Amino acid sequence: MAIGLLFSGQGAQKVGMGSSLYENSATVRALYDEANATLGYDFKKVCFEGPDATLTQTSVCQPALYVQGYAIYKILLEAGKLQGLTSALGLSLGELTALAVAGAVDFATGLRVVAERGRLMQQACDATKGGMASLIGGSFETAEALCKEFEVDVSNLNCPGQVVVSGEQTKIDALVEKAKGLGLFKMVVPLKVAGAYHSRLMQSAADSFATFLKGVAFSTPQLTVYTNVTGKQVSEPEDIKQMLVKQVVSTVRWEDCLRSALASGTVNFYECGPGGVLTGMAKRTDKALQVTPLDTWADIQSLV
Repeated sequence: MAIGLLFSGQGAQKVGMGSSLYENSATVRALYDEANATLGYDFKKVCFEGPDATLTQTSVCQPALYVQGYAIYKILLEAGKLQGLTSALGLSLGELTALAVAGAVDFATGLRVVAERGRLMQQACDATKGGMASLIGGSFETAEALCKEFEVDVSNLNCPGQVVVSGEQTKIDALVEKAKGLGLFKMVVPLKVAGAYHSRLMQSAADSFATFLKGVAFSTPQLTVYTNVTGKQVSEPEDIKQMLVKQVVSTVRWEDCLRSALASGTVNFYECGPGGVLTGMAKRTDKALQVTPLDTWADIQSLV
């Protein structure tokens, strides 16, 4: 039976994430201790104890999700739960976790890449006044037309009926007001975010990230990995780098990634990370997808 792994993106983080894994696994303790040394601050304390304001920072939550996702993978591997593992998929930041799990980079290298990505995106957030909103229950064509009208971008196509838009805060506010006033969607929800992710406002981060990645060696993944930029498989090391750079400013085509995995014959997945958000998206994408969300030690121990 083919198995796939799903890795969370920014926004899924929560105080306490990874703590039960750390308490119960020597392998996980080694990963978090290595992360502390690599990042140069008490990273695990922020993950386990907060405060939430610190954990929510882009430069912190991205490494937090990466380390926890990778830790869950290692526990599953040690427990013999990954026979038939064929693919790894990640939403936004989670794509880097997927690449590390697939062997395109080792854990330490992946962590350094994630940390730099988070730092650069934090800088771009601080330098701009960006916002995002979720448009639920309407058509993509309507959302796309609004984005063109207000000069913002489609940042996420997460699942059927959900489009996230991203851009300058004043323009997002105007788009939200018009969409609500005309009743174009069932729900229009402004998002509490630090900036306009996956939009043109992240271009400075993408440019600097491209320079950074020139010095990073990637290998061909040993699992099938799908890039958010196209929703298709990516395997050549240089293509991986290009897609990671483009992803910072491009639409995350998560629904397409899920459909590509399903088309390859993978139906059963573990979601490795907090919140269970990806599980919900999978259910709304295709009822054939069977996803088990895993966050805590108890979650993993409950697997038959």
